[in-house]
Amino acid sequence: MLSTQEQLRIISSGDARIVPLEALKTKLERGDVLRVKLGVDPTAPDLHLGHAVPLRKLRQLQDLGHQVVLIIGNGTALVGDPSGRNSTRPHLTPEQIAANAQTYVDQAFKILDPDKTELVWNGDWLIPLDLEGILQLAAHFTVARILERDDFSQRYKAQQPISLHEFLYPVMQAYDSVQVRADIELGGTDQLFNLLAGRELMEKLGMEPQVCLTLPLLEGTDGVQKMSKSYGNYIGITDEPAEMFGKVMSIPDELMPRYLYLASTCSVDETERIVLGLADGSLHPNKVKRQLAANIVTAYHSVDAAVGAEEAFDRVFKQHDIPEDIPEVALSLASDADADGRVYVAAVLVELGFAASAGEARRLIDGGGVKLAGEPLAPKEYHVEPTRLQGKVLQVGKRKYARLV
Repeated sequence: MLSTQEQLRIISSGDARIVPLEALKTKLERGDVLRVKLGVDPTAPDLHLGHAVPLRKLRQLQDLGHQVVLIIGNGTALVGDPSGRNSTRPHLTPEQIAANAQTYVDQAFKILDPDKTELVWNGDWLIPLDLEGILQLAAHFTVARILERDDFSQRYKAQQPISLHEFLYPVMQAYDSVQVRADIELGGTDQLFNLLAGRELMEKLGMEPQVCLTLPLLEGTDGVQKMSKSYGNYIGITDEPAEMFGKVMSIPDELMPRYLYLASTCSVDETERIVLGLADGSLHPNKVKRQLAANIVTAYHSVDAAVGAEEAFDRVFKQHDIPEDIPEVALSLASDADADGRVYVAAVLVELGFAASAGEARRLIDGGGVKLAGEPLAPKEYHVEPTRLQGKVLQVGKRKYARLV
């Protein structure tokens, strides 16, 4: 294994926060293979680069020789993590959780080495807990301690409902750490309370407590909000190569260092060299961004896919050509025609997946972001005669195209 100092440099890269740092140094200096835990609740089926940030850090730790323990939270998902929430999460059925979990695992193993990953399900130890077991666990935490959480505290002060079962979530996550005997637990910056709860419970049960490793939340393509499907600023790890390449090319230049550290497969040494080159002007931002886009496409697809995606990008943005292989979509898919038989374009955009909702589609039209046969639709031009659509290319932004037939 690498020296303690070198391991700490790699582990802390990308603005990772280690709590407490001295405890991790002690663990590393012993030369043991550390058990590194990440718990994920399969509350949604698809991952984006923001979700992949802790998985990338896990892979770094895996490559350093440590044991990764990936916990699928089919038990904790029955409650739903209240972190950062101002309301109770909707209940998921066991069937929904199982379906989401399988998709999550398939996508996670695009990043992790499955042969070096211990995959467990926390429902195996949480669901069989009887009332006595639940009460024994809950007795280790006080209401005052739970209310220290920012989200609970804010909801309590605002007189917003907090369901009693939500108080159990950090207790359940802490018990996961006991069960897998975690040395390190990863999470986002919004997860620190839950991670510290695991450290606290392990200590109270006479175990060596885990170290908490938190990672920053990755901003989306808008450069402002955290990456999220609801904000429409996400890069999905199952996006098609050309779409993925184009989205990475759209991020603001100032975000490149964060994406290099948190979303790429570049080594820490290589990332530091590139970031320094950007800072001193010896590397051109556009060239670096292309390399970053190619790296991310290669990670989730292949080298050939990255080459093809870059060529497609150049055809559209340099040569102003329409991309090859535009999908054809039947107009019959578009419903909600008005009384005059005109097609509701907002419905078409939602059907194509070019907008998350009709409201978002209308905002795109009003902003001039929707083109028909190369010409922008006018603001408020939500309904269009079918003859104007037949055989024409509908375009949203710079990367989304469909030919209507």
